[in-house]
Amino acid sequence: MNIHAAPQVPSTEIIKLAVLAVGGQGGGVLTNWIADLATRGGYAVQMTSVAGVAQRTGATIYYVEMAPLGDRKPVFALSPSPGDLDVLIAAELMEAGRAVLRGFVTPDRTTLIASTHRILAISEKETPGDGRAEGALVQEEITKSALSSVCFDMETLAADAGTMISASLFGGLARSGALPFDTAVFEEVITASGRGVAQSLAAFNAALTYCPDAASPPPTTSAVQVTGPKSLLAGWDDLRAQIANFPTSAQPMIDAGLTKVVDYQDLAYGQTYLEHLGAFDPSNAELVNAAAKYIANAMCYDDILRVADLKTRASRQNRLRGEQEIPEGGIVHVTEYFHPRAQEVCGTMPATIGAWIEARPRAFALLDRIVNKGRRIRTDGLTGFGLLWLVSTLKPHRRKFLRHRYETAHLERLLSAATHAAPADVALAIEILTCQRLIKGYSDTHIRGHSKFDKVIGALGILTGRADAADWIKRLRQAALADEKGEALEGALATVRSFT
Repeated sequence: MNIHAAPQVPSTEIIKLAVLAVGGQGGGVLTNWIADLATRGGYAVQMTSVAGVAQRTGATIYYVEMAPLGDRKPVFALSPSPGDLDVLIAAELMEAGRAVLRGFVTPDRTTLIASTHRILAISEKETPGDGRAEGALVQEEITKSALSSVCFDMETLAADAGTMISASLFGGLARSGALPFDTAVFEEVITASGRGVAQSLAAFNAALTYCPDAASPPPTTSAVQVTGPKSLLAGWDDLRAQIANFPTSAQPMIDAGLTKVVDYQDLAYGQTYLEHLGAFDPSNAELVNAAAKYIANAMCYDDILRVADLKTRASRQNRLRGEQEIPEGGIVHVTEYFHPRAQEVCGTMPATIGAWIEARPRAFALLDRIVNKGRRIRTDGLTGFGLLWLVSTLKPHRRKFLRHRYETAHLERLLSAATHAAPADVALAIEILTCQRLIKGYSDTHIRGHSKFDKVIGALGILTGRADAADWIKRLRQAALADEKGEALEGALATVRSFT
């Protein structure tokens, strides 16, 4: 984090300010606050915006110019120019980096206010493995490129206050001293907005008084608050009590995995999860920790039932309304896009029926012609929402479906390989469990993941017994994650085959 105070801009000059924000971050709200701030301070002001591209490939640029009221009316520009900004506010670290690359931030003039949290770009998400860019390096470079900077995690401050990041960014702006207005005027602007004032003021003051040198409080963990019938709550308490039988250092991961599995299915599924963990040596905390993480991920696969369940939860509706800043009582239209294939439909059938269709090419092709098309379903109405809700009610029957048969077979293979390797080579067992990272997503992405998993695990026949077996499984997995087509994996496998 970097915080360097800037001198106030001389009040006789035109002040040029840009805000870079993506959807849901309150960039428009922040810009309106800045305009109101200028008006209250006796400045003429103009706001413009250039919309960004959806799906995190670009931010909306909000541009503000202000000048003291005088005898002559100022003529303002409509968009920012490189090297001509006094203040740049970025609602995310990489947006600040892009602003530097585009020349908006200069070391002789620009005050940079940026939150150092991350929102992954599409290029980072589409990488099969960990495609995240190096945030620390970007943060170091952007602060070098500015005259002064106020950079720390403002998203967390806003979330803790129960509001949007716009409020904490406004606090960062006040903290910078880049505008010739008193803090009291900033607070007046927030108060006059009339919506979520208490939360916005809390986030504003948290950013204004943020102390980077203060010791961070130790992380706290709290049990998930659950409600329901007493019989189910008693069963949940019994499951959580069993966590004490495992290594202390692995218990937080087991608790998280158990919560995920029970939420995904039911208490019985959670008991199965704990039984799977019991197959590993409880004296080895690292092994149990890896098993807790990757077994939970394997048991909670994405299927149509899961999608329907998540999309019909009240928490999702509340999140959507919050992100779009929909006022209380406001009408919202929500359209979901689905593109099911015959594979997904068969996977949601009783195992016998689904397998019967898949084994008959003509029947399978006919089903695919019927269902394999994009569909847009409005879930803000009774019909669309009711349809998804009905699909989600099939959740208790998930274990009878064909997809569950396939995923159970995959899990059994993963557990068999790991438990077989563990007695002689714990490191190898951990790397085998970590290969569950190859399985993700749905549709073609899911199929490719399983194909890569099969190839990596298939190499165990050659590698088992070698002192470097764990290293090679790790190399194969990293190669599999390196590219979508699997060319790097094929090259690594060719090297492994040469061992024989």
